[in-house]
Amino acid sequence: MVNALIYKIIIYQKRKKIKRLEHRRKMATFMDNIKAKASALNKRIVLCEGEDSRVVKAAADTVRQKIAKITLLGVEEEIRKANPDVDLTGVDIVDPAKSEKRKEYAALLYDLRKSKGMTEEEAEKLSYDNTYFGVLMLKAGDVDGLVSGACHSTANTLRPGLQIVKAAPGVPLVSSYFLMVAPEGGNQYCEDGAFVYSDCGLNENPTSEQLAEIAIISAKTAERIAGMEPRVAMLSFSTKGSAKHADIDKVTTALALAKEKAPSLNIDGELQLDAAIVPSVASSKAPGSKVAGHANVLIFPDLDAGNIGYKLTERLGGFQAIGPLCQGFAKPINDLSRGCKSDDVVAAVAITALQTQL
Repeated sequence: MVNALIYKIIIYQKRKKIKRLEHRRKMATFMDNIKAKASALNKRIVLCEGEDSRVVKAAADTVRQKIAKITLLGVEEEIRKANPDVDLTGVDIVDPAKSEKRKEYAALLYDLRKSKGMTEEEAEKLSYDNTYFGVLMLKAGDVDGLVSGACHSTANTLRPGLQIVKAAPGVPLVSSYFLMVAPEGGNQYCEDGAFVYSDCGLNENPTSEQLAEIAIISAKTAERIAGMEPRVAMLSFSTKGSAKHADIDKVTTALALAKEKAPSLNIDGELQLDAAIVPSVASSKAPGSKVAGHANVLIFPDLDAGNIGYKLTERLGGFQAIGPLCQGFAKPINDLSRGCKSDDVVAAVAITALQTQL
């Protein structure tokens, strides 16, 4: 009897170990696939924050792993002095103040913004700013994508993008998302190894029309960037009419609009978070739903919910939070959380390279 019990325990432990190893391989494969696809494109990405040691390390790691070519903005002497242990071989370091292109970029900025009242003097001054300089590099076609925000606010990062690069033709708004990658050991509710969370960094209180657009473009992101078959949940504090409120009406209206605009999209709502990702809860709260219990794209009703949600998932759930990444720009521009790690910057660079193909 005792031997049989010991045998069962051993078998259980072996199965658990195998499952853990399988998940570890799945997680490695998930990010490795993204990096491999980025590497094949051989794109050049500009990192605007040479003053941040995490960004400097990420620049070196990106080049070493051959994920992308990197232009790092800052004063080369100061960067090397502050990061003596980082091998920056292959990283192109550019100081905007000394760049031969700066005056050309200043003229481009003035031409783009003079109708909005910008003077030549203002354009000249802004051309010294690393983020404006980087966005102007992107607009001029001298780089393929931009990543910033490790030590600057989202507003400082995205304002130049919205002013200079602007939204892609036919895209009504730029939004953001986080790619939330499951931790080593896995997460029982994360079937695909990652979630797409949107919008968690840009649109504060989107309308129903904007929520619908965010849902549609986030599904495309999940499919084309993360390689997932999107199952989109429109989140709320109610599931299928369990409560009544104007905030819920906004979500249900957005759901109807998204279905009308993208009839083939696998989307459902309104769903509480547990109903969206927990099969047992979904079976009682939303029986018959093809999304409930298995969602991998989570659309938050406003920025409060999105920001809190991704940080809870990252800090308490142990997920890697890559972003906020942007969707809808004419050229790839991505923000970073100021709490990001160097590995997050590398991942953001890889995703930025992939976005050049959208």
